[in-house]
Amino acid sequence: MVTDQRLSEAIYDKYIRPTERPAKRLVGVELEYPIVNLTDASHDRILRPVDFDVVHRMAELFVVKFDFSSVTRDDDGFIYNAEDEKTGDILSFDCSYNTIEFSFGAVEDIHEVKKRFDRYYSFVQDELAKNDHMITGLGINPGYEVNVAQPVANGRYRMLYRHLQSYTKYGDIIPFHKYPHFGMFSCASQVQLDVNINNLVEILNTFTKLEPIKAVILANSAFKVDENRKFLASRDYFWKYSLHGINPHNVDDYDTVLHSIDEVVNYIKTMSLYCTDRDGKYINFKPTRLDEYFASETIEGEYYSTELGKPAEITFKPQPEDLEYLRSFKFNDLTYRGTVEFRSVCEQPVKDVMATAAFHAGLKKKVRDLTILLDTEKDVYQQGYSVGELRKMFTTGSCPGFINQNRIYSVAKEVLDIAKTGLVERGLGEEVFLDSLYERVENKTNPAIDYVRMRKEGRSISDIIREYA
Repeated sequence: MVTDQRLSEAIYDKYIRPTERPAKRLVGVELEYPIVNLTDASHDRILRPVDFDVVHRMAELFVVKFDFSSVTRDDDGFIYNAEDEKTGDILSFDCSYNTIEFSFGAVEDIHEVKKRFDRYYSFVQDELAKNDHMITGLGINPGYEVNVAQPVANGRYRMLYRHLQSYTKYGDIIPFHKYPHFGMFSCASQVQLDVNINNLVEILNTFTKLEPIKAVILANSAFKVDENRKFLASRDYFWKYSLHGINPHNVDDYDTVLHSIDEVVNYIKTMSLYCTDRDGKYINFKPTRLDEYFASETIEGEYYSTELGKPAEITFKPQPEDLEYLRSFKFNDLTYRGTVEFRSVCEQPVKDVMATAAFHAGLKKKVRDLTILLDTEKDVYQQGYSVGELRKMFTTGSCPGFINQNRIYSVAKEVLDIAKTGLVERGLGEEVFLDSLYERVENKTNPAIDYVRMRKEGRSISDIIREYA
């Protein structure tokens, strides 16, 4: 049994202590892209699911082409993770072979990430195109309805999918959606930046407050649940109303203003654990708050038994090391690396591939200016709505009448100006990656709005896929 004091110390050691060293100006970029099958694509729909054999062949060629020497294969022998040990770059498949992910080793200059991305992207597209497949810059895989919802064949992804499918056991404790396979078609553009203990609290508070504006600028996952629920940034919906959201402290923004490092630690203590590992067995169990988990004598869970070819039950004792398996899905997520991972942004059109990284890097450089802007802005933020409520409205494309829409874009422009100033001060010419975001603000649009407009105009889904690629 782990005492409350020991738990606090363990959380501090994992999440806070790495921020005690001086923060560097390194940037880590992760990009998730939908894979689509355009074979016989009609005007209105994609007729065929992703052919996993095509994806597997491409992955085999990729690791040879780029000498990614550290390769991990699933239980069927297919590559699902490969790393270049020299650069730290990783090619992986997130949850299933319907989604490809490029993760880049941390570098100072975002231009370097762009250079490496261009090489990988060109190769992948050329290989996939030989079989009428491609990847595209959308936050939702447009073939999600026909693609095979099959997780990567290993213990982790099998049990994660089974875990998310088990929401039916919990009744109507939250209004669950019916897309437990959302991780197989929802794609993000994520960035990690080093943080220091001295401004960690301010970064978490300020970037939380920024979330509504980010939704306005960066939405790119248009999704229609029904006639009454339509989203421009649907990833919020998928995470919040899945089993991950049964504890709201594991998802979304921080629903409180943090005042100290102790409060950050206490907030993490209220998060839930839902997985761990024993002897190579990836175990899922009922989401359980950390304090309750570590106070328990035993926990009952499931793991995928390769011998049985199906899930098997297991009872185990909590161990202090299980904290390593805490999975948070906060918009602004403090990691064990001494970084904050900004993960609320939909994947962007490929022409804007580095916009997310540049946007956050510039703002982090000038976080004090950003804090002052958002704390003193009255026309959007001080109108009786919380940050979470504003984000929810803006992700659905709605806005209360007494909030001036022009003012929203005016604030967005001021935010971009702060980001640009920060990038100029970084002195690497990275401010060029903000040009497309300025265009969006000028035209009062974003990729999701453009997507909806093009569909209404009769543009074929295959044309849009190619445009966003």
